[in-house]
Amino acid sequence: MTSENLLPVILIAATITAFTRALPFLFFRERKQPQFLKVIERDFPPMIMVLLVIYCLKDITWEIAPYGLPEILCILIVAILHIWKGNALLSIFTGTITYMYLIQSGILAGIFP
Repeated sequence: MTSENLLPVILIAATITAFTRALPFLFFRERKQPQFLKVIERDFPPMIMVLLVIYCLKDITWEIAPYGLPEILCILIVAILHIWKGNALLSIFTGTITYMYLIQSGILAGIFP
């Protein structure tokens, strides 16, 4: 794909994404929202987060050093920060930066030789 074709593709994708985001608001503007949509609205975000955490933990080798310690530490940091501050961006970025530091710095190699 050339750079000349890239701009129309991005514009079309952005337009379709905006349309799909606006569609429920347009469709249910004058109608009562069905009960199953209220359940989806309430329960899906936490379910998706749990699935993402499980997906992130699936490849950890718990028997080999560092025994999943960076992942568990970062999950705890994210949970504590989110409960304390209630700011999703702060907790996600802090957890990501902490995880990258623990993995890239080699600090855990000194603890688990």
